[in-house]
Amino acid sequence: MKKRFLLGVDIGTYESKGIIADLDGRVVSQHALPHALSIPKHGWAEHDPEAVWWGDFVSIVKRLLAESSVAPQDILAVGTSAIAPALLPVDSRCRPLRSGAILYGIDTRATAEIQELGQRIGQETIFRTCGNALSAQAVGPKILWLKRHEPEIYRQAAKFVTATTFIVARLTGKYVIDHLTASTWVPFYDFAAKKWGDLCDGIVDVARLPKLGWTTDIAGTVTLDAAQQTGLATGTPVIVGTADAAAEAVSAGTVSAGQMMLMYGSTMFMYSVQTEPRTDERLWALPYVFPETACLAAGTATSGSLIRWFRDQLAPELTAAEKETGVNAYQALMQEAEEILPGSEGLIVLPHFSGERTPLNDPRARGVIFGLTLAHSRAHIYKAVLEGIAYGIRHHLEVMKTMGAEPEQIVAVGGGTKNRLWLQVVSDICNISQRVPAVTLGASYGDAFLAGLGMGVFPSHTAIKAWIRDIRTIEPNPANTKLYEKMEGLSLELYRRNKDIMHLLWEAA
Repeated sequence: MKKRFLLGVDIGTYESKGIIADLDGRVVSQHALPHALSIPKHGWAEHDPEAVWWGDFVSIVKRLLAESSVAPQDILAVGTSAIAPALLPVDSRCRPLRSGAILYGIDTRATAEIQELGQRIGQETIFRTCGNALSAQAVGPKILWLKRHEPEIYRQAAKFVTATTFIVARLTGKYVIDHLTASTWVPFYDFAAKKWGDLCDGIVDVARLPKLGWTTDIAGTVTLDAAQQTGLATGTPVIVGTADAAAEAVSAGTVSAGQMMLMYGSTMFMYSVQTEPRTDERLWALPYVFPETACLAAGTATSGSLIRWFRDQLAPELTAAEKETGVNAYQALMQEAEEILPGSEGLIVLPHFSGERTPLNDPRARGVIFGLTLAHSRAHIYKAVLEGIAYGIRHHLEVMKTMGAEPEQIVAVGGGTKNRLWLQVVSDICNISQRVPAVTLGASYGDAFLAGLGMGVFPSHTAIKAWIRDIRTIEPNPANTKLYEKMEGLSLELYRRNKDIMHLLWEAA
């Protein structure tokens, strides 16, 4: 029998990755490309859709096919995922109408529009219809911002798309969006009816939004033009696809109720799988990638991006030394901070350097380094950064507990899982065990599996568990957990007492 393969590509905040795997989950080729995140103004975050989204996709697919020697016609199906939500207006030929796509909750330009829509429609009506409150994560206010500040681009837009939709449209000519991603397009998505709802009126015509589908539905097949650009075979099936974090969750086996994925990426992202929808204004309630499941989702505005900032701004000599010695700058920082006691000798970092998403939902929040003394070193601040991120995770888990949705099993994934200190700090502060797959190929691995599921290759979504091997467990240190209990409360209190000042600073910037 002829051997067949599955292709998965994911476009992340700072990096794109792709794999070709066989039907048993063995990777025959993988490739990654770093790319830039643009910050044109304070509070803005953009990608170049041609260079980053489509350009990375094309480059990765060509490289995978060349290095694997897999014939294009032996690719059974293509799955893709990308940062979500994101907003891009395109013309009738799927050409971007602006140089940058407006990214997810780290882009807080539409703060005024969030307030306006909340007052015009009513926050209660929005939450009742959408299952989610308006926040910097929501796409509705971003479209309203575009309508107000770039009216000519808004007028010319044939469609408003997110990153995955853009790539699938370039491959197939079909504009589709999965239900999970669509549910972040508040206030447009009717959570109960699973359709675009009545709250689009006055903001956007439903005809300008993508068609809804489930992640593993076949969106279409690779067109002749796309085949010529990518090297894929004409007629290759392409699934609807999903958000990067959702594909990452699937890649780690987070597919059954009671499981939660904790993604150590540019942001911390959580997907907790549920048998039925649960809603709370502090978190996001979403349909999951499979029709029979729901999930609670949550995400901080920074984590890995904050650690990257710390490295670049406060440890540039380590980055320079990495080129000379090969010693990874992040590893060097970790080794410095391992000597620091839990609590960083009374130092607290509020990691809200790009505002904050859940559960604070405060785009005007600011980062804080509090409690500095002459006895503190760079290593103290770095350890406090890791602890500050972990306090935020603990806050999320406490909210889930009050909802009766506390996860039974947590799987840690993402590039940050290479940092053993970060993993241990999170386990200690949250008093949780974390299962960490030895090899985390990430969202592109999940994309490949989902493509196979869409083609009927696997009997059910639980078949992904046969693809996952060599899992280790990080256990909390009870002594450290006890020390951290007081610090987490102080961290929240520090935010609450300084919230008004943060907002005044935001207005003054």
